[in-house]
Amino acid sequence: MNQKDAFLSFLLRAKQNTYASGAAPGLPSRIHSHDLRYQEGNFLYLDTYLGGFYFIGEEAVWQREVPCWGMNYYGKMLVPEIPAGFSDFLKAMLMKGDEQNPFRGPAAGSEGEFAYHCEWQGNLQRFTGYEIIFLKEKPVYRLEFHGGEIKD
Repeated sequence: MNQKDAFLSFLLRAKQNTYASGAAPGLPSRIHSHDLRYQEGNFLYLDTYLGGFYFIGEEAVWQREVPCWGMNYYGKMLVPEIPAGFSDFLKAMLMKGDEQNPFRGPAAGSEGEFAYHCEWQGNLQRFTGYEIIFLKEKPVYRLEFHGGEIKD
């Protein structure tokens, strides 16, 4: 396995073993932050965010204690209350991220009355994108993201 494949495999496992899995946040790194950490071998992943109904955050990966990749995101609910089942649906979609769609979830997915849509441009080195969740064909949530490689 080459270094790029090892990184991508780690990134997917890290995402699937933190927020998407329902893992509880660890100790906050900043006032009121929610921090989810995953480490494996020489790689460390940290997802840290502020807020909940409206939120902002960052995912970052270090290899041998050197930052190598990051993604910033901002999301918000578009309705006055979080619909029942929304969080479980979002986490289920995030668990479906794969090597073709490593940023968030798949390009599209649905369960019951929820539908998920994600679009992006670029690759792991530099990308932008967004995701939307619909309930009964009405948008109830939107998140924008961007990021890429980090190099000193």
